[in-house]
Amino acid sequence: MASFYYILAVAAALCSAILVGGGRGTNAKLTPTFYDKTCPDLHNIIRSVVEDALQTDPRITASIIRLHFHDCFVNGCDGSLLLDNSVTILSEKEALPNNNSVRGFDVIDNIKTAVEKACPRLVSCADILTIAAEESVYLSGGPTWPVPLGRRDSLTANRTLAQTLPGPQSTLEQLKARFKIVGLNTKDLVALSGAHTFGRSRCVLFRDRLYNFNNTGIPDPTLSSDLRTKLRKLCPETGREDTLANLDQTTPNEFDNAYYSNLQVNKGLLQSDQELFSTPGADTKVIVNKFTSSKDAFFNSFVKSMIRMGNITPLTGRAGEIRLNCRRVNTRVNDDLLQFKGDDDLVSSI
Repeated sequence: MASFYYILAVAAALCSAILVGGGRGTNAKLTPTFYDKTCPDLHNIIRSVVEDALQTDPRITASIIRLHFHDCFVNGCDGSLLLDNSVTILSEKEALPNNNSVRGFDVIDNIKTAVEKACPRLVSCADILTIAAEESVYLSGGPTWPVPLGRRDSLTANRTLAQTLPGPQSTLEQLKARFKIVGLNTKDLVALSGAHTFGRSRCVLFRDRLYNFNNTGIPDPTLSSDLRTKLRKLCPETGREDTLANLDQTTPNEFDNAYYSNLQVNKGLLQSDQELFSTPGADTKVIVNKFTSSKDAFFNSFVKSMIRMGNITPLTGRAGEIRLNCRRVNTRVNDDLLQFKGDDDLVSSI
């Protein structure tokens, strides 16, 4: 229990220090209290919808946090991933790392509908997705933390940049480089990779490790032989591209630190996971070992890194908008009516 309160204290300190801008960076502040007066039941509303979805879809919490990751890594946490194709929008959903892969958009839609009913025209889709990610971790047995809020929604998407999202075949150096671009460090990389402690992945994303790793004609030597045998039964050399395997072989639906102990015995499902432990001379190995031995250490670092990721170039102040529908930008008629009113008296006509 003491460690739980320590995590909250650290998170609160981080949140209080976050300054972001009107636009993508200067004066406005993200704060966990942003909607305390204007939409006081916001977190409960979001949690309720995610809980309902979880009753019939054990994958949904992992899917939601993945949506948040993929949104934040492309022009910041601005809800751009949620936009559908339109006359003016090339959706990020059809970028290679997202196409037929990211899911959970219907749950975000249901959350938005519920939030609009309670607090119309106040809460951004970007903030909804950020809170939903935190609630998804908590509902799966992970930590909870005060989520800095006050983001606004983008008016555009960036499919080209979405093509550069970290992939399952990424090497450690490639992963580090992609994280560095968005201002995240090596410890953030290892901590945030721990989100693969729950969820599933498709055969097509790791099949090369089973049969022809990096076109060598042999399996990945860093994949344990017993796991390889098990996975070959699920994923033959051809076909079954969309068959699912657990990312965590021990507790696939729980948010815990088993992901890291899996890496120690060469049971990371994706190459990008196993790279954290098996890359020769990797400075990430000591962090994996630390998180294996202490769930509290992992949870504490994960919370810090989630807050840091959630602060990647958010839109604030008068930038962007508050979408009425997370899948499309507002029409101009609606746009002129909306104001973003948070409890820090930030009131901006869109």
